[in-house]
Amino acid sequence: VCLFYLLAQMAGAGGLVSLLQNINDRAGQALVIVIVGVLMIVYVLIGGMKGTTYVQIIKAILLIAGAGIMTVWSLALFGFDFNAMLGAAVEMNPKGEAILEPGLQYGASALTRLDFVSLGIALVLGTAGLPHVLMRFYTVPTAKEARKSVVWAIVLIGAFYLFTLVLGYGAGALIGPERILAAPGGQNSAAPLLAFELGGSILLGLISAVAFATILAVVAGLAITAAASFAHDVYGSVIAKHPLTPQEEVRIGKITVVVIGVLAIVGGIAAQGQNVAFLVALAFAVAASANLPTILYSLFWRRFTTRGAVWSMYGGLLSAIILIVLSPVMSGTPTSMIPGADFAVFPLKNPGIVSIPLPFFLGWLGSVTSSRAEDPDKQAEMEVRSLTGIGAEKPVQH
Repeated sequence: VCLFYLLAQMAGAGGLVSLLQNINDRAGQALVIVIVGVLMIVYVLIGGMKGTTYVQIIKAILLIAGAGIMTVWSLALFGFDFNAMLGAAVEMNPKGEAILEPGLQYGASALTRLDFVSLGIALVLGTAGLPHVLMRFYTVPTAKEARKSVVWAIVLIGAFYLFTLVLGYGAGALIGPERILAAPGGQNSAAPLLAFELGGSILLGLISAVAFATILAVVAGLAITAAASFAHDVYGSVIAKHPLTPQEEVRIGKITVVVIGVLAIVGGIAAQGQNVAFLVALAFAVAASANLPTILYSLFWRRFTTRGAVWSMYGGLLSAIILIVLSPVMSGTPTSMIPGADFAVFPLKNPGIVSIPLPFFLGWLGSVTSSRAEDPDKQAEMEVRSLTGIGAEKPVQH
């Protein structure tokens, strides 16, 4: 999940810097991704979890503030009349009023509508399974504070999504699709171009800095999550034949950060030109497929067993990755990651509609066929804690 999400961040960083430096060729953008990737690796190795947390706090404030200012500014140019903005966007777009109706991107066929449903399922369910989001709950002292954090997150994320609705149509109305697609970074450059249109070089610089800080914070969080998971859970519990000291875990974690960073750089170069929002949706689909069924079954189903968890996680992860590899995302179209090849046998671009229900079924099947009896008292305790927060205030001993 972390690797898929890193692809989107690297592609976004490459597109952003390419726009600022007016770099149009693929080799130049690939060099940008390499430089950004190395910078991220160095930052994570030096800053660690504490530095990452501070960057995430600062970037969240700047991101909401920047998007809010641009939203109000865009609406002000149309007299705070959203209908007037939509009308201007329609006039600037050769497809006319079709941009206000559903189905423009995905077409009217049953297959493309199914692809849209698959995307929606992944976006709605994937957030709950993102590792770097789940990891933030380790930083709150009590269950009460965790619940308060979730409420604030829902409010802020919901507001930001509403901002992007206005910003998208605002960019369409004030800039037009031709200028956006012709710019370095293509469709990913809409927000920076809108900032330049509204406030010139100063606002463009500020918004670009916020975007870069966002990329930095997300990449750092993803890298630390992956490193901690591998060092503690995989290397410490499976590969090593002895209990690891804290110093050994840190050393293995740093090596993992470098390896993850190199893989992200290579993947980011391969993902050049892809829509960043679409790449994020793929990460959401993998997260929902691999993690969500096990989380929900663990919380709410007393008969859930270890076999069910293993079948669910491996089945969801493998099905999502295999379907993505065999989809038009990788091959078969001019905009695929491997445009010259064609091995796309799965017709949908997002695997969620298949890869998310499958692990729910596998989790159920693995549990009902398992002869191992899990402890019902522990499940009952977990259910009470998850629903009420009672007893969850004392720190967990690792």
